[in-house]
Amino acid sequence: MPQSKESQPLSLTRHSEAFSRLLSRLCKPLTQTLGLSQQQLAMMKELERHSLSVKQLGMLLGIDKSNASRTLAQLTDKGWVNCQASPRDQRMLRAELTPSGRRLMTKWWQGHARHFDAALAQLLPEQREHTLEALVRLTRAMEQAQAQAEYDIRLLLPEDNAAMAQVIRTVSSEYGLTPDKGYGVSDPTLDCLSEVYADDRACYWVISQENRVLGGGGIAPLADKQGRKDICELQKMYFLPELRGKGFARRLTLQALAFAKAQGYACCYLETTACLTEAVRLYEAMGFEHLPSHMGETGHDACELPMLRNL
Repeated sequence: MPQSKESQPLSLTRHSEAFSRLLSRLCKPLTQTLGLSQQQLAMMKELERHSLSVKQLGMLLGIDKSNASRTLAQLTDKGWVNCQASPRDQRMLRAELTPSGRRLMTKWWQGHARHFDAALAQLLPEQREHTLEALVRLTRAMEQAQAQAEYDIRLLLPEDNAAMAQVIRTVSSEYGLTPDKGYGVSDPTLDCLSEVYADDRACYWVISQENRVLGGGGIAPLADKQGRKDICELQKMYFLPELRGKGFARRLTLQALAFAKAQGYACCYLETTACLTEAVRLYEAMGFEHLPSHMGETGHDACELPMLRNL
């Protein structure tokens, strides 16, 4: 059955919860030996990076302000944390680690490293390498997920047409992709994208923050005179500067490819241009290969880099 146009959950909740519980259980003896509770440890990890207010600590740890204040008082009484008035607002206290608090965290990280090394020692050398690579990817993905938390990825609605068209025009102008040439910004359907992607085997998603559309991208059948039904095209991936560097291009491309595969497409085609260096590198990293010539009838003859990926 074809996949719905709505984003599908990955259903990894059980695994992520089990992984979190396992890490907490492995580190619990070390944490207890140092005289820390799990919540105190979490707070000190945050304060290792920079000084924070009680309100900020509560938000980061997902606890209420009174709970954060109580934990902070416990750490202060032990001499591991110091609270001082903020230079900008004398009424606001900001917490930071004391020298003894930093020495305690050094001990914790050293003990944590020993636990980690002991775990890796249970694996074959090649398994260790793969595990470390996977952990690096997972860490990066979790950082990106955190950076994306304030934004929404949703289906394009008719009322989004004008905003998304403006995003495409703004980004195109930024990179010198003028409407008088064969780029996506010259498409006559630019102002009615919701109609273009209404087909069952097409879809367009936008990324928004507080109902402000900041970017988007979509999948549609490749325009082809031969009538092939097994090739789709990744289309109109445009992001305003404030979205960039947060991993949205990769995430939206992955979502589009998953949708395309579920619709029965065999390959995904795209056309881009060399001045979009970040996009070209991303597509190459995601398995798209350069083609010697263009496919289909896209009308984007100025996009000199055709690429294809099997699904």
